[in-house]
Amino acid sequence: MKILITAGPTREPIDPVRFLSNRSSGKMGYALAEAAMDQGHTVTLISGPVALTAPVGVTLHRVETAQQMWETTRLVCASDAAPNIAIFAAAVADYRPVAIASEKIKKHADNLTVELERTPDVLGSMRSDFSFGGFLVGFAAETNDLVGHAMDKLARKNCDLVIANDVSRTDTGFDSDENEVILCLPAGRTETIPKKSKRALSDTLIQRIVELAKQKLLAEK
Repeated sequence: MKILITAGPTREPIDPVRFLSNRSSGKMGYALAEAAMDQGHTVTLISGPVALTAPVGVTLHRVETAQQMWETTRLVCASDAAPNIAIFAAAVADYRPVAIASEKIKKHADNLTVELERTPDVLGSMRSDFSFGGFLVGFAAETNDLVGHAMDKLARKNCDLVIANDVSRTDTGFDSDENEVILCLPAGRTETIPKKSKRALSDTLIQRIVELAKQKLLAEK
């Protein structure tokens, strides 16, 4: 299988030295890429800025902003490396500053207002804009109602699977080496994978995703 994986955060600049971002370390996406390589798949990894070394053998594209991740994903989907499976583990910023200051903003007033606008929806563009017909996997990093939010995302983004994880916990999720997830599938089906290291979890996830992708392919024939 040819597998596309996105990982890490994006950074949306405010001025030359400041940006909006989030706590994503990229560990989950990189672990998935390593697991997919170890299981014999061809992997393209689109990564936001992280302090991680990419697994040997992956095709790596480094990006900074949500716009760059959107453009790179579009190009990959239109290339000879177009994936059969796409896994969106990156924590892409939902908003970016409308205007980016050309020089460092100085501290003058007591308050500063920054106007924000929506960033391009990378996962949401896969079916509509990039004509992706393969097995589409999203991640839902939530702090409450994990299954409800994930099922909503599954429908809105036209995914085949959404993987929900609770990022309010201190023992899993962002920055942690461990994770616990719930697989949310069509028709309200769920599968829980108990807490384990992100690397061990990734082995399980890649195996299950490939299995589901093959089932979809057979059903469409």
